[in-house]
Amino acid sequence: MHAYTEKIREAARRLLAEKKVDGVIGFRRGTLPLMNEPVFVRHADQVDQLVWDGNCGVNLANYLTKRKDRVAVVAKGCDSRNIVVHIQENQIARDQLYILGIPCKGMLNRRAILKALDGREPLQVEETEADVTVSGDGFEQVFPRKDVLQDNCKICIHRNPVIYDELLGDPVEEQKDVDRYEDVRRIEAMTVEERWTYFEELIAPCIRCYACRNACPQCYCPTCFVDESRPQWVGKSLDPTDTRTFHFLRAYHMAGRCTDCGACERACPMDIKVRQFTKKLEKDVKELFGYEVGVMLEERPPLDTYRPDDPQDFIR
Repeated sequence: MHAYTEKIREAARRLLAEKKVDGVIGFRRGTLPLMNEPVFVRHADQVDQLVWDGNCGVNLANYLTKRKDRVAVVAKGCDSRNIVVHIQENQIARDQLYILGIPCKGMLNRRAILKALDGREPLQVEETEADVTVSGDGFEQVFPRKDVLQDNCKICIHRNPVIYDELLGDPVEEQKDVDRYEDVRRIEAMTVEERWTYFEELIAPCIRCYACRNACPQCYCPTCFVDESRPQWVGKSLDPTDTRTFHFLRAYHMAGRCTDCGACERACPMDIKVRQFTKKLEKDVKELFGYEVGVMLEERPPLDTYRPDDPQDFIR
């Protein structure tokens, strides 16, 4: 993972020096371990702050919508799929982008690591292909890397960028025989009453901070439905009905658009498994239309097109 850092810096320095882009969107070290932060580099003498490791989970496609300049963006597999969706939805033009593709083996789950540390403060993190070593005041703990990946990364089947101008490393082997929908089928097997209880308990901790919406690359509406006042679709309190409405409607807005990048769950301060909503819709779109979001730029999304033979079994 660290080998990408020098390649990103080299490419960014070259692109800026040759004035092929107005800036480069990437990552720099955060103020805390396990938390790198997005950065916009505009000058060649700033590129040395760019880094890459397992703490670059933020989806940089979130910073592309409605841009007027020409930018380079560092993109792993899920980022690149979100970029495809942005291009399809006319949020940015392909010729505005220079995509620096990063083959990815998964991002670290910061919450899982902190939970395992049981209150001990991490001061330094070292990564290898196999392990993550976290050390602090009087302790050092080694985690198998595969055990502390984000949940979406554990079942990712598009680790390599699907679209790029420059690939900064050899493609990694895609995961095979991954069951992406085991949890969805478990919920589908429940009775109506059990499912209702399950989702009520799932969103009960929600404080309506909208971090999931703000982190999502596909939530780019100028005014979100929860912020509309004329008409007011959703109340501003923590009323369970309003909370339920927010999660269900946001999920429906993501139907046929979600790449399962995990940005929503990563951002949620209450650690709610928000992907339980969108993964069900991802499964339905794939089964009904044979469509995977953001994989092919030339293929229009199923909910963006109409065919007389479209499946209609869901209509009652």
